[in-house]
Amino acid sequence: MASPKVYPIRAGQPALVPSASVLEERAGLLADSQLCAGLSHDDILKIASCARPKSFARDESVFMQGQPSRCLLLIRTGSVKITQISSSGNEVILWMYGKGNVLGVLSETTGSMHPSSARAMEATTALVWDCATLQGLMEICPRIRQNLSQVLMTRLHELEERFREVATEKVPRRLALALLRLSKHVGKKVHEGIEVSLSREELAQMTGTTLFTISRILSQWSREDFVTSRRESVLLRDPGRLQFAGCEA
Repeated sequence: MASPKVYPIRAGQPALVPSASVLEERAGLLADSQLCAGLSHDDILKIASCARPKSFARDESVFMQGQPSRCLLLIRTGSVKITQISSSGNEVILWMYGKGNVLGVLSETTGSMHPSSARAMEATTALVWDCATLQGLMEICPRIRQNLSQVLMTRLHELEERFREVATEKVPRRLALALLRLSKHVGKKVHEGIEVSLSREELAQMTGTTLFTISRILSQWSREDFVTSRRESVLLRDPGRLQFAGCEA
């Protein structure tokens, strides 16, 4: 097997160059992510070669609200929840991200503070680029900056949609839409359907309602046999039917 190419990059690049097989595995992940949309395979390999692998244990902090932004991460395996601390000290879940999603995306790559915290929901691995490496990559591949801006725009649009739903939709519809989105970000295919690992309390936070209301709705959907509510997860037995849940007048 041929030796992997070494791509020159400014300070911040890891000293060890990954093997050709590892590079290709990383490149496959990157090719499917928004970070590398529109980039050639050679450019993706450059980005892959500059990444540093990192692992996080369940409940380990990825970054903290108010800390300086030092790196960009792309989730390789596992899932991460994004939270914010209110002025009263309460933690609120904003969203969850899984394989292929990028974290730490800010409008400025240096001198910015994280507006939220990220914590691993399970054993998680990621590819990491520090700010110096990222700046160098953007000079070589200017499209990266455009792609990161698109990631921010996509997330802003999603937040606007969720805000509208909280203001205009009833709770069953809000819950159905949230579960459908979560199934795309962090859902795991199992024999019975798609499993979303989130507690009822966490779902209540994310949909702006109470634990009692979420429990009541999930119990009703369980009786109708298209959702199964578990202690720390929800099994979507029939995602197609969930598309229309809560639409009743």
